[in-house]
Amino acid sequence: MEYIEHLSKDKKLKKIIDQQGSITLVKRKNIHLDLCSSIMSQQLSTKVAAIIHKRFIQLYNGKPSPQQVLDTSFEVLRGIGLSNAKTRYVQNVSRFAIEKGLDFNKLRKLSNEEVIVYLTQIKGVGRWTAEMMLMFTLGREDVFAIDDLGIQQAMVKLYGLKFSDKKKLKENLLSISQRWSPFRTYACLHLWNWKDINPKK
Repeated sequence: MEYIEHLSKDKKLKKIIDQQGSITLVKRKNIHLDLCSSIMSQQLSTKVAAIIHKRFIQLYNGKPSPQQVLDTSFEVLRGIGLSNAKTRYVQNVSRFAIEKGLDFNKLRKLSNEEVIVYLTQIKGVGRWTAEMMLMFTLGREDVFAIDDLGIQQAMVKLYGLKFSDKKKLKENLLSISQRWSPFRTYACLHLWNWKDINPKK
């Protein structure tokens, strides 16, 4: 695959890719549901997030429309395990979908930065969440989630970087990631997988 050939120029990353094999990016068209799911999963373990997401889907016997979510009482949404803040954010996403639109074909035409600017208008959606949407929903190949703690920890370990000076660390991370462009998303996916298999001791 083209991305493997390019990323394999980085010898440290090549070892990880050789262990894992190729990764395929997928595109998912239900941006409203993916955004809600992303908000629900913030700062939660994968297991807990999956339970809450399942309860959310079960409220509607399937994939809810933005209007259905807005028609659901605050107390019912809280009842599936969402915090007050996350309940408001899920409502914000649904309101935005109705008023401004979260159409896949509309977002597909925007650049990465334009998508981030558009989505972060929603209170509760920050840059990290927008980057996850670019990667996992829109299937963009060149996204580097520099603020993701998992990516930072994986790169610190792989490249033997010092973690003390955050500004200097970010400069180092960006410098390394520039070598990976235009396939930075794949690099992030391999790093996340590697970190999961080799957790920080």
